[in-house]
Amino acid sequence: MTNQPTPLEIATDPKLMIWLGWYAVAGCVIFAMSILVADVVVPDHDWIADTISDLGAGRYEFIVDIGIYAFAASVIATALLAAHFHLGGWAWSLGIVGLALLGLIVFLIGARNEYGDNDSEGVVIHVYLVYVLGFLMTVIPLAMSRGARRAGKPYRTILIGIFIVWTASAPVFFLMPTNTDGIYERYLGLIAFSLIFTLAHLFITQARRHR
Repeated sequence: MTNQPTPLEIATDPKLMIWLGWYAVAGCVIFAMSILVADVVVPDHDWIADTISDLGAGRYEFIVDIGIYAFAASVIATALLAAHFHLGGWAWSLGIVGLALLGLIVFLIGARNEYGDNDSEGVVIHVYLVYVLGFLMTVIPLAMSRGARRAGKPYRTILIGIFIVWTASAPVFFLMPTNTDGIYERYLGLIAFSLIFTLAHLFITQARRHR
């Protein structure tokens, strides 16, 4: 007769969830603030016509880069939360992987530093990273909506709403005239923020209930 291993007792850590949740929110705020600061500091910048990518090149590129890295960490923090507090099903797991990849893509966009300066040396992958980012932003809210319903029906409704708005809005960016694509890109950024805010709220609320 062989000894059977004792099943592990798995528990969530509410403090970890709260800290990660609030950082996820803070990362978005830091990114938004970095853009606002750069809009003022960078000379001859038109926030309606010029994209965020234009702020990420040149003498003051470090301002937006700080924001990009903070936002990348915020997305990864959300992925950690989703893995730590798994709401079940393969679709939720797909959303976790999507969040982790999204955080990596955002980081690479900042690290490659090949936007806004007409860089053509080596392999320029910025546009491909943007395509992947757009695809992930379509998949993640839809994939996580069913699991999120277990925490409350409004979460599912909001995530599906984000999916619909993003799917309808993101392709339009590539058709926008160059004199208005800057402000439209910022609008898309707000949709991305709303995804992180919604999930962060879900996890913080659940953490407080599990204390």
